[in-house]
Amino acid sequence: MASEKFEAPDLQKFIASLRPDADHLDDLWRRPEPQLLPIPATVRGFRIRIDLQRTKPPVWRRIEVPGDILLPRLHEVIQAAMGWTESHLHRFRTSNDRNAPEFLTQFDLDEGDEGMLEDDVRLDQVIADEGDRLWYDYDFGDDWKHLLRIEKVLDSPPPAPVCVGGKLACPPEDCGGVWGYTELADWVRSDYDDALRPEVFENTAEGRAWLPDGWHPDVFDIDETNELITSVTAEPIPVVEELESLLELARNRGARGLRDALAHPAASGVTDISTDEAADLTEPFRVLLDVVGDGVTLTGAGYLKPAAVEQIAHRTGITEWWIGKANREDLAWPVWELRATARALGLVSVRKGRIAPTQAIAKRRDDPQAMLRHITGRLPLGTTPAERHAGWMALAAVANETPAELWEESISELLFDLGWRDREDPYRAPSPESPTLDALHLLAGAMRANGRPKGVNTAVAAVARAVIRA
Repeated sequence: MASEKFEAPDLQKFIASLRPDADHLDDLWRRPEPQLLPIPATVRGFRIRIDLQRTKPPVWRRIEVPGDILLPRLHEVIQAAMGWTESHLHRFRTSNDRNAPEFLTQFDLDEGDEGMLEDDVRLDQVIADEGDRLWYDYDFGDDWKHLLRIEKVLDSPPPAPVCVGGKLACPPEDCGGVWGYTELADWVRSDYDDALRPEVFENTAEGRAWLPDGWHPDVFDIDETNELITSVTAEPIPVVEELESLLELARNRGARGLRDALAHPAASGVTDISTDEAADLTEPFRVLLDVVGDGVTLTGAGYLKPAAVEQIAHRTGITEWWIGKANREDLAWPVWELRATARALGLVSVRKGRIAPTQAIAKRRDDPQAMLRHITGRLPLGTTPAERHAGWMALAAVANETPAELWEESISELLFDLGWRDREDPYRAPSPESPTLDALHLLAGAMRANGRPKGVNTAVAAVARAVIRA
């Protein structure tokens, strides 16, 4: 039989004839977008049961939420109700099929995915009647799948999301999914029987140290859960534009630490400071200004002379804890830090080998309230992005009345959320140090506290709130 010969044009026509079928295959594989329900005329409430699928016995929660809650806020409620720490990505799906319509986060869009953004979607546009279901995936590595089902439609929406029931503790983050959680739960329930210890731990001590403090698979505290829900759903206080931009940056990175700090009830506290409080806060700066008077000559190396250093150290309380003579500024870092911070705050200036009060502060040096207003107006300090970001995070941490001994840890965590890392280890949080933190330490009485103030200083918190609020 003679073979049929195809000319080049015939081959091109043949390939072209196949293209519609190829496009059809693309359509088959393309994930459909969710179909939204019309927004109802009246907002109702939903009682929803959340089941963490494949856990036996089941880990579950029952929540009540308003129907107009947006999916990003529902995500926060689920995280708090279950006990997750929002350490991983999430996604809502409208069914349990492999190719189910799903809602995307901003992170997904930034990564190039195409689809419907969850940000402006209300819950009652997705589910509306008893028995309706919605799927929520969290941590695509451990693959936690949650099934949300409406148990009851409430005529009136609750004023705020609330947990009304539940059972069993949330699995620890990064425990290896259902299989790893089951191993951990069996081990803890056995009172840490070494025969049941997960192989990932070399010994019982290592395993117990890895577990969250006090974690037991059978313990669920509804009051603690509702406190957490209240915390994560509280609205941040209005803040100044520069800090608002950092809040948006953290939000886009999927981090909520800064939002939680600004939504903390203490962040809404007072900003008024009494004259006595202002005098206490500004004491070290007023001592420095009193010692330099109208101006004093520095040493050839640019330091305060020993007599001035000794006087400052004595009057600010440094000598009560300093070891050795505090009479050389280059060897007495608290005095050097005081002068450097005062200069950064615009309280003193150095010209032609002399240190003197600035014109802005010369007439306010005897008025603690006026001096404090000047200091507040200069915060945060710094000109580089690193200094500014660290300064704003310091103010955010202090504003919600974080104890002083936890300032540095809190600041480092907030900076990590913004994308900053340790210079030598990209997996570690960065240093919290900044000129702003130095100023806050001085206001909090570091000179009389071995350089490390402790506890909550409500007056310093009020200063921080005055700086960050819009």
